[in-house]
Parts: sequence; C-alpha cells; structure tokens
Amino acid sequence: MTSDEGSQIKVPLETLEDMAELKENPFRRRICEVFSDDGNGDMSFDHFLDMFSVFSEAAPRDIKSSYAFRIYDYDGDKHLGRLDLEKTLVALTQASLTPEEVEFVVDRVLHETDLDGDGMLSFVEFEQVISRAPEFLNTFHIRI
Repeated sequence: MTSDEGSQIKVPLETLEDMAELKENPFRRRICEVFSDDGNGDMSFDHFLDMFSVFSEAAPRDIKSSYAFRIYDYDGDKHLGRLDLEKTLVALTQASLTPEEVEFVVDRVLHETDLDGDGMLSFVEFEQVISRAPEFLNTFHIRI
C-alpha cells in the first residue's frame, strides 16, 4: 500500500464513537465531524492524529479554544448563536433541562458574554470566556 492509498482509508464514525476515549463524551459525534475532512465524521489516520494532538494535555490553550469553538459552532457560521448554545447546553446536561431552563441559561450566557450585543458569540468573545475558565484546559482533553 502506498502512502496515498493509506491516506484514503478512513475509520468510520461509528467505530470512532465507540472508542473508550470518546464513548462517554457527549460531543463525540460533533468532535468527529469537526476533525473529519468532509464533515461526515469518518476520519483518515492523519485527522485521527490531529484530533488526539488537540486533545492532548500538552496542546496550547489557543489551539484548544479554536477547536472547542468549532465543535460548539454546529451550523458552521463562525459564531455561536442561540441554537448553537442550546445544542451545546443540551449535550452538556444530557438533555436533563426543560426547554424553559435551557432558554434561561442561554439568555444568561448571552447577557454575560455577548460584548457587542449582536445576539451571538464571536470567537473573540468565546476566547474571553475561556480565558476566565481555568478548568477549561483540565477538561478539554482525552487521556490515552
């Protein structure tokens, strides 16, 4: 097998989601989608290595925050809008909140973090939130 042929082989999303390192992560599907080259979640070996590199404890905060933003940006519009925040919150809480509670939390998040008042978070606003969350580096990793 040549290196070109090897780079064409992809690990299916279902196999990746079933890995012990991802299995319990509520964002496992979204993580795979972000790291796959076509967004469907199937990953080449190179993208698989990229994922584990970003989630290593040694990865810098700016790399981690960039990928966290992409993971939470479900619609890919380069902003975290209300729907992105709702989906993130539902994933984080394993759908344990009522729709009213989700709406309340999203309202509070936007009130506290949306500095320019446009109803969504830019990457810069997201980075400011992350910079005030020292636990981010401790939680945004996968142990192998």
